[in-house]
Amino acid sequence: MSKNGTQATPGARVDWVDYAKGICIIMVVMMHSTLGVEAAAGDEGFMHLIVAFAKPFRMPDFFLISGLFLPLVINRNWRTYLDRKVVHFFYFYILWTAIQFAFKAPHFASTGGWMHVGVMYLESFIEPFGTLWFIYLLPVFFVVTKLTLRLPGWAVWIAAAMLEASHLQTGWTVIDEFAARFVYFYSGYLFSQHIFTLAESVRRRPGVALAGLAMWAVINATLVHIGASEWPLVSLALGIAGACAVIAAATLLARASLADAIRYCGEHSIVIYLAFFLPMAATRTLLLKTNLIADVGLISLIVTTAGVVGSLVIWWVVRDTRLNFLFERPGALWIAPQKPRPALQPAE
Repeated sequence: MSKNGTQATPGARVDWVDYAKGICIIMVVMMHSTLGVEAAAGDEGFMHLIVAFAKPFRMPDFFLISGLFLPLVINRNWRTYLDRKVVHFFYFYILWTAIQFAFKAPHFASTGGWMHVGVMYLESFIEPFGTLWFIYLLPVFFVVTKLTLRLPGWAVWIAAAMLEASHLQTGWTVIDEFAARFVYFYSGYLFSQHIFTLAESVRRRPGVALAGLAMWAVINATLVHIGASEWPLVSLALGIAGACAVIAAATLLARASLADAIRYCGEHSIVIYLAFFLPMAATRTLLLKTNLIADVGLISLIVTTAGVVGSLVIWWVVRDTRLNFLFERPGALWIAPQKPRPALQPAE
């Protein structure tokens, strides 16, 4: 696949995809940072409006992009497929769940005792822990999509859409998030070529794309403001429309070679996703306890920046050391022939 092409080939990168992933991961860090700061401060800031605006499409787009390149690899043998799409993500989930527990265990123990901590850790294998639910759920999506390969795509998509519209609430993250998100992942897989065609159309007609983005932004903001964005079917429509909007915006940024930092974040989105919790929490605690800044919105913005940049700094520090296993799966844990250079690409 050429850098700007519409055809996908294994191992290559597409510029607008990296921009889209960068936008998504920054929005994810922004959401956790802003809501965390506001909960601790007991007040809301200007960042709350941005987080609310992005809610209808933040995760739908992330999952859609994650399914985008699946047509290239779904026909691999099961051993290779499970290695790349299941073992890969579970390795990082198990590792970083342990790391997060190491930091949070003293607090959990102070409220419920160390036995409670042990039970919580065991529960994390069936109930995804904290911010890591995304990489817990991705392998489930990959397996379900391959298992349904012989079924009509339209039938699977309709079933997934009905699940999203049901707004299922069982209290179990895997079940509820599967119902809410699988339609977007499957859309990325099923409509992959149409999505690449959309990106190419945006590249060729940027003026029309900008006008469309403006109309979408007004509609999305209005529906969020009046509280209609989470209505059945409306949420699905906004999720798909928002995902297309992010793709359009990402294509325009790539076309103009703007905001290279966003593209870089997209290239290393899994690094940010795994590690942002640590610099985010440290910066939030520092700013709120020292009262260096009074504005909650500004604190949220700083904490968001710290989460993104701090996670990349952690990666830069360890990547050429014995600690590189934090972000690169060791060869001993591959169950299929290892790639020449293992890639950290959640949406490959």
